Formats: sequence, C-alpha cells, structure tokens
Amino acid sequence: MVQVDTDSGSKLVSVIIPVYGAERYIADTLRSLLNQTYRHFEALIIDDGCRDRSIEICQQFTDSRIRIIHQENRGLAGARNCGIRHAQGDYIAFLDADDLWLPDKLAQHVQHLEQHPQVGVSFSYSQFIDEAGNPNGIYQIPSRITQITPAYALCRNPVGNGSAAVIRRAVLDEICFTDDRWGVPEKCYFDEAFQRAEDLECWTRIATHTAWETAGIPEALTLYRVSTGGLSASARLQYEAIERVIDKCCNSAPLVLGAYRNLARAYYMRYTARRAVTLRDADLAMEMMNLALLTDWRILIHEPRRTLMTIAAVYCLALIPPSLYQSLEQFALQATGKSQRGRLRDGGAANEAIEKTSSVLIS
Repeated sequence: MVQVDTDSGSKLVSVIIPVYGAERYIADTLRSLLNQTYRHFEALIIDDGCRDRSIEICQQFTDSRIRIIHQENRGLAGARNCGIRHAQGDYIAFLDADDLWLPDKLAQHVQHLEQHPQVGVSFSYSQFIDEAGNPNGIYQIPSRITQITPAYALCRNPVGNGSAAVIRRAVLDEICFTDDRWGVPEKCYFDEAFQRAEDLECWTRIATHTAWETAGIPEALTLYRVSTGGLSASARLQYEAIERVIDKCCNSAPLVLGAYRNLARAYYMRYTARRAVTLRDADLAMEMMNLALLTDWRILIHEPRRTLMTIAAVYCLALIPPSLYQSLEQFALQATGKSQRGRLRDGGAANEAIEKTSSVLIS
C-alpha cells in the first residue's frame, strides 16, 4: 500500500461526487473515500436535485473535509461542472455515488502525477462489483495505459469509467469554455449537451486539443458497480449519445479525427452488441454486431480476438437454448477473470504485451 506524506506541502485533491438517487450506495461510497491513505483532500458532494434520502445520509458524515453543494437537477455533466467550479484542489477526482475506491487509490494517483509532470489525466484499472458490492471476478482493463492518441481516445474510451481518473486542475482550465445553457454564462468543462457519454467527449477533447498526456496505473484501484438489471432501450440510447459525441469530436478536429469516424462508430456498435448480449436481447445484439462489421470491417483486423468472441456470443445467444447459453457464459466469464487476474499479477510485463498487441489498433 502506498503511503504519502500528507503535511502542508502535499497537493490538495478535490473529489467531486455527483449525487442523485443514490441512497442505497452513498454511505459506502463516502466511507471508501474517508478510508483513503492520502488524507489531504476535500470532498464536494453535489446535490443534483435529489428527491430521496441521499443528502440526508451524506449529512450524517461530519468530517470537516466534506462540503455539500445544492443545485437543480442538471445531470452528471452539470454536477461535475458545478464541482469543478467550487474545487480548490491542484488535482480533481471524480467519484460516482455508487462506486468505491480502494484505500490507496488517491495516494497512487498523486504519486503517479508527481512523478510524471507531462501526464494530465491519470487513471486506473477497475474491478466490477455487483449491486451488493461483491466483486464478480471481472475487471475493466483498457487496452492501453500509455500512448493515448486523439484517435485512440475517440475509438476506445481510454479511462473506462467516471470514477477511475484523477486530473490536474491545469488540464481542466485549458479545456474550459463558457456556456449559458441555464440562462447565465458559466465556466464549463464537461459538455452538458450530452446527458450520456459526456466523459468520452471530455477525454477526447483533452487528447485532441491539449498537449497533456493521458496515462494509467496498471492496478485495479476503482470498484465499478454494475447493475444486474438494465434495459435494451438504455443500451441503444447510450450508443446514440456516443454517436453524437463522435460526430462532435470529428467535426471539431476534422484533420485529426475525421478519418476515424466510422472506425469509432464500429467499435462502439460492437460494444453495444456486447451490452445487448448481457441483457439477453439477441435481436439488438445481432443488429449492432452486423452494423459494426458493415460500418468498418477493420475491427476484425485490429482486434480479431475480441471481435470474433463478440460475434460468437451474439450467435450463441440467438441460436442455442438459454440454459446451455448460461452455462457457456459462466465458463467464459470464469476464463476471462482468470486471464485478467494473471495480467494484474504480471503487472508491467503484461501491460507491455497488451500494448504490443494493440499497437496496430490506432496510431
């Protein structure tokens, strides 16, 4: 476990926690923050127009580092923007109200940023947990932790999820823009036109329009909660939002990103097909996988294993009996988890192999 000197010379980290409808999870989330080995942080809880007991639960925590800021409901991007405007830290971290951090997460990110002054966005791997907080044995491991080019950021969400990143304040100041969406000119960092996929747009904008590097720590320091429920309609809406993000990014930098528009769409169509498989929606899974291949067949060349596995999952879901499919799925998940744990144990060597494998993906 990394220990960091937290005297007055330590950098302040502002942890922004958007809260809306999170009464079931927020206490555990705050406990995971207060258990950090790095102690020099402020916690900005953004009450995004809560209608449940979430804020009442937050008020039970009396730690002096916690501040609660109230606003009308503006969505995740709006809550993060509000938090950044109030933040006093040198580093900004985002913690979604249903996710958890391991105790040395902040310590490792501060150390990473201090040792690599060219890195503006530091992220970690994540472990998936269920609604009860139990690990399911599967990890979110981005294909790269270095060499995050603008095209790669567009095609493959480089950070993974909203609770994985710690960012220099200087980076956010560089991408700041003014918006009057709510009737008053305000400094914004995330684009509130996107109620979904707003983080993808932000990471791509940083990679495209600044010289800061995005880089990762090859350890699972974030516990990312996944719902056992879910609707296919939500998966389709998420893809539609991503497509709008891709269009915005490509239009803002056509010479840099324009050639990757269809490739990015194909990758996220494949991602949506995988989500549809987990939701047992064979029709949506088949539709999105076929569209992905028609949109840009290069996903077969760049990532043959993942693409072929997705195709196999889609057709198995559509063609074999549900009971047999469930058995095959459990076997595949166990094999995936074992492989991922091996990568994590091997640390840097595994990451180097991953990067070599993916080096042909996107320059």
